[in-house]
Amino acid sequence: MMKAVEGIYRNGKVELTEPLDAAEGSRVIVTCVLGAGPVDLQERGIDETQAADLRRRLGAFAEDWDRPEMAAYDELPSR
Repeated sequence: MMKAVEGIYRNGKVELTEPLDAAEGSRVIVTCVLGAGPVDLQERGIDETQAADLRRRLGAFAEDWDRPEMAAYDELPSR
């Protein structure tokens, strides 16, 4: 099974945004998203606590969002 988790690369290490206790000792694939800076939470009208709560609540959908067939929605024109 695969699980996607966001993180930040600093000083030769990847800092994950959420723990992966069940994955201890597992192989990983790291894909760098260059040029993607931190999200300006204030610009979006939320603080760090609200962002963490949102990330936790939306985490239940991550497995569905990360399915290969969902990439078709990336091709849809924006409204």
